[in-house]
Amino acid sequence: MNILILNGHQPYPVSEGRLTQTLIDEAEKVLTAKGHSIRHSNVLAYDINSELDKHDWADALLLQFPSNWMMIPWSFKKYMDEVYSAGTEGRLCRHDGRTSQNPHADYGSGGVQTGKKYMLSTTFNAPKAAFDNPQEYLFQGKGLDDLHFPVHCVYRSFGYAALPSFACFDVLKNPQIEQDLLNWAAHLEAHF
Repeated sequence: MNILILNGHQPYPVSEGRLTQTLIDEAEKVLTAKGHSIRHSNVLAYDINSELDKHDWADALLLQFPSNWMMIPWSFKKYMDEVYSAGTEGRLCRHDGRTSQNPHADYGSGGVQTGKKYMLSTTFNAPKAAFDNPQEYLFQGKGLDDLHFPVHCVYRSFGYAALPSFACFDVLKNPQIEQDLLNWAAHLEAHF
């Protein structure tokens, strides 16, 4: 497969991006050992047309980013706004999926990247126990993919199919990076 790895990290003094880069490096090592071709993108420096070319080239996208305030970083959103808006002229989608005969149905189904896949891989300060547990205060029983539902909607609207998401939890207060890297390699082996 041709796999595009997108680095969605926004550096801050307390988060320089070392874990994101470590996960990207591990992904490249595992995926190239399996015979896949890899290209990279970074939300901090890109050319819009080159990014659209990479999306056309790729059979799968691997999106690596930290969850900042329970969302994608602002630079990742800016990348989406600039690159993906340029792709709505037929590169990623042709239209929003609706027809004038039935303007209330099939919104978001006009993507042209069908047959391709994507995977979310994210890092959290939140512990794993905070997710999928209705007793926990913040997420109220919601899971990882519930939290990133808008990101999933973006890629579904282009025609991509989701691969199971991956996350490293509690990376600031209780990091288990060696185990996370083992889990990450096993996740990649299982799904690519």
